[in-house]
Amino acid sequence: MAKIDAFFKLLNEQGASDLHLASGQQPALRVRGEIERIKYKRLNSDDLRGMLYEITPEDKIKVFEETGDIDFGYEIPGLARYRCNFFMQKNGVAAVFREIPDTIMTCEQLGLPPVIGKLASLPRGLVLVTGPTGSGKSTTLAAIVDESNRTRKDHIITIEDPIEFVHQSQSCIVNHREVGLHTKTFSAALRGALREDPDIILVGEMRDLETMSLAIEAASTGHLVFATLHTPSAPKTVDRIIEVFPHDQQAQTRSTLSDGLRAIVAQVLFKRVDIKGRCVALEILIATAAVRNLIREAKTHQIPSMIQTGKKYGMILLDDAIMDLLNKGMISADEAYMKANDKGRFRPLLNSPPADFTEA
Repeated sequence: MAKIDAFFKLLNEQGASDLHLASGQQPALRVRGEIERIKYKRLNSDDLRGMLYEITPEDKIKVFEETGDIDFGYEIPGLARYRCNFFMQKNGVAAVFREIPDTIMTCEQLGLPPVIGKLASLPRGLVLVTGPTGSGKSTTLAAIVDESNRTRKDHIITIEDPIEFVHQSQSCIVNHREVGLHTKTFSAALRGALREDPDIILVGEMRDLETMSLAIEAASTGHLVFATLHTPSAPKTVDRIIEVFPHDQQAQTRSTLSDGLRAIVAQVLFKRVDIKGRCVALEILIATAAVRNLIREAKTHQIPSMIQTGKKYGMILLDDAIMDLLNKGMISADEAYMKANDKGRFRPLLNSPPADFTEA
């Protein structure tokens, strides 16, 4: 057993999401969204490097020594998988580990609206799950892909950096590809995937123009594509994609995206105040004919009003979802205010509203 495995077991026992190890500091866990120190000595850079290298593939060690950054996956059978990131900082080496549970929770177990599970049965198109880092995007996508895996008879290819949730083939054939290990880039894997008879393609992250272009193309040519972006709302997701393309290509991109898009799910995680744990608020946009028309005509500012009138399709604005959690007593007014898009709506609910310079 590797020496660092003891920290991973503690991470699991405490129900934490992340483990932080940094030279010159005590180890720490992120528990329910907040950093908590572990009662342990400050880590020495050489000792920590030795501990980290014990679980690191040799080729990754070489890359880390040359660049000062690496990502890879590590698994403790029967416990969990971990997304590992090493980086160099002022006091020496440091690392952050995100726990990826062994068991994939279903949409129902996660408490997601029924419309999320229905996305798994779409015949084709682009489905985007967005939100800030640590908002549970991978968990939501894993639940959707698991639903497809159990109910369809198709070929699923995942392209990730690194592989997170591992899906065992059930009714579907599932192939996992890791960027840097099985393929050089997201775009190279996506280009190859189109020749690998896929029905469903999961893109861990749409990071650049080429990857976005290929994902949109795949969605428009009969494939169901799931992908993530770090955007806070459905309208901003559409704008972000369009803005990545050169100005002379944006009109064509709007047209292609409007044809291929099926749904955008923007999510935020909250610490619960009623019980121990966390809960998620979702903004859900379903690409109806009217929504596609707004995208095509560059009227994304009208999408929120379209979401408000599209409740029968399962649509909901993020702030409405946050307000619902607040009214149920599941989250605090302070956190609701901090994470809402329209802070003015939640400000009157605070006992002592902060002086928020961002509203100036």
